[in-house]
Amino acid sequence: MSSEITQALSEAIESLVAEGKEPSVALIKSRLADPLPMPLIIKALQSWKSSARVPRIEKVDPQPSAEARIAALEQQVASLTARLEQLESRQD
Repeated sequence: MSSEITQALSEAIESLVAEGKEPSVALIKSRLADPLPMPLIIKALQSWKSSARVPRIEKVDPQPSAEARIAALEQQVASLTARLEQLESRQD
């Protein structure tokens, strides 16, 4: 997936340069088939301006929200508590 993002950004920038246009965040964004977060576009543009290349961009899976994490932990605690009670009842 990361190579697809890097390739899409590179192609967008190269197409703008081929047309004689100065790449900008807005122009790059308009050339992308799939939307990308602005910080990624800015990072790619800054790198291209300084070294004439687009860096490899890694896609990171978003972290679950605090509420989702708490709910998962509460469920895990309930499950472990039930299991502990079951094991303790076997010992008696």
